[in-house]
Amino acid sequence: MANEAKLVIELAPPIPFTCADGAGIEKGTLLTMSDPMTAAATSTKEAVIAGIAAAEKIASDGNTKIPVYRQGIFKVTASGSITCGDALISSTGGTNLVETAGVNAEDIVGIALETASNSETMLIELKPFTMNLA
Repeated sequence: MANEAKLVIELAPPIPFTCADGAGIEKGTLLTMSDPMTAAATSTKEAVIAGIAAAEKIASDGNTKIPVYRQGIFKVTASGSITCGDALISSTGGTNLVETAGVNAEDIVGIALETASNSETMLIELKPFTMNLA
């Protein structure tokens, strides 16, 4: 898979999320979250982030659980210019890309640990959270 997130340092074990049986999700995929504690692959800008898939989920295998990292240090691919310390969001540039969060960003993936240019890989601290700025 292109642009998969790669675990560098595990800060907490993955936790089980529900997922659709028909969904095929590759290890290292950035996942969006919906109610109730359900994960799916995302390529949407500023999606509510569940975390990163810790294992592959094969489509229509009868399994409806996927292990999800919600903490850790990961190598990911940048969309646009990112500066060390920036808050990050999911990007519309393609699957598993992150970009610098805007001033009113509500759905954060984590924090940049390195500066990166467009399409360059970089280290981030995965720390998904959502805040209501309304």
